[in-house]
Amino acid sequence: MAWDPAEELAHLLHEAVQNERNGATPPANTAKIPVIDGSGNHPLGGLTKITAGLPPLSPTPPRGRRRPRSRKRAIGALRTTSFFLAALAAVVVSMVCVFSGMVSYDPLRHVAQYRTYGNADRWWPLLVYGPWLVASLSILRAALHRRRVVHSWAVVLLFSTVSMLLCVAQAPHTPVDVAAAALPALASLTCFQQLVRQITLTRPPLQTKPRHRTRPTPPRRPTGQRPA
Repeated sequence: MAWDPAEELAHLLHEAVQNERNGATPPANTAKIPVIDGSGNHPLGGLTKITAGLPPLSPTPPRGRRRPRSRKRAIGALRTTSFFLAALAAVVVSMVCVFSGMVSYDPLRHVAQYRTYGNADRWWPLLVYGPWLVASLSILRAALHRRRVVHSWAVVLLFSTVSMLLCVAQAPHTPVDVAAAALPALASLTCFQQLVRQITLTRPPLQTKPRHRTRPTPPRRPTGQRPA
């Protein structure tokens, strides 16, 4: 009689269903398990007992280059020093600009003393230093956002020049007096430019594109052929 695999599989499934209904577990096939002695101990039973008492393995750290702590501390100290110097420069620039405005106030007020009515000459220097201050704040904001503002620099240069010329016009025509009259506006402008440089050094601009465009090199023509 020929062996039918489908009939054999159906018979095994029928026996499994009957055993599951009766609540009996199918007998384990121990014929293929090697034993050491007649007690039925598995040869790897001792190994499982030994490994069960071992601590769990710790997860392997990701493979990556770790910077030494000394280098991180050096970078942190360098950044802290850089920010401290920038803050100190901001304080010095503020002091110079305020003192320059105080020195230039009287010459600018004297220019408008006989050209305005009432007490308007007290506020007339604001027409010079007001646009200068607004443009300076625009430059500082653009420096923080890593942008360039040419028109704001033009406004600062224009009103610094106006303040310098008006102060020089009110001073005696001697080299020392002319230099003393022009120095406040020049000093405030120079200090402000250096403050902007400090900010740009603290936060350097990002260059997403190269400055010089490289042209693709044309393919070389084989020797002995003329161009069409």
